[in-house]
Amino acid sequence: MDEIDKELLRILQDNAKTPYSKISKRLGVSEATVHLRIRKLLKKGVIKRFQAIVDPEKVGKGTVAIIALTADPRKYEEVLEKLKEIPDVYEIYDVTGEYYTILKVRVGSREELTKVLDEIGRIEGVESTRTMFVLRTIKEETRLVID
Repeated sequence: MDEIDKELLRILQDNAKTPYSKISKRLGVSEATVHLRIRKLLKKGVIKRFQAIVDPEKVGKGTVAIIALTADPRKYEEVLEKLKEIPDVYEIYDVTGEYYTILKVRVGSREELTKVLDEIGRIEGVESTRTMFVLRTIKEETRLVID
């Protein structure tokens, strides 16, 4: 990736709907070049997809919890596969330390969180969970710093 690709990624992360004409002026290249570079970045998997970033509060998913989970090592991969199937589990991290996995869950209420916790607890191989209720989100960034 050269500097043009990097700047292109910065622009698209700020607003993926930026017109090619505006991007081409900013980068000092043709619109065709912008189009080809975006296609190349998509093909290489640098750009995974284009999507709208939705405000969770405004669509009824304002309750957030972080769940630390331990599992039977022999069933760990199956546990991860089952966790991926739960719609309200938005992020799954395989981590080092006391816990095996950290989950980020978004739901509409504490009652819905209870249902998700019960569903997680029923997965064969889950040994324990520790749930932390998020009081407020101080920073949540979707854009990456591209050097």
